Amino acid sequence: MDKLLEFIKNEPHDEFLKYALATEYLRLNQTDKALGYYEDLINNHPNYSGTYYHLGKLYEALDRKVDAIKTYEKGMEITKAKRDNHAFSELQTVYREAIGYDEDDDY
Repeated sequence: MDKLLEFIKNEPHDEFLKYALATEYLRLNQTDKALGYYEDLINNHPNYSGTYYHLGKLYEALDRKVDAIKTYEKGMEITKAKRDNHAFSELQTVYREAIGYDEDDDY
């Protein structure tokens, strides 16, 4: 963690370092700090695909389901445009779970 914090001082706009810090803070159960980095990524580096899944999951854990769903939707839009099919598929799965979609339901 100390190394990451040292690196971010020298490269404050590096999206990978922000993502690594968010993930590390989440691992340490420091959700406020993790949330800050994930939201910074969404706002300032919207094409960093991995953020959407993790931020959405964090929102769900914080009982912010509407924010999670919006995050998944935006992530699906971004990953579809980038043709990042793997990330799109992961986001689609968690999005469907969040909205309560069941493929066996009759629509």
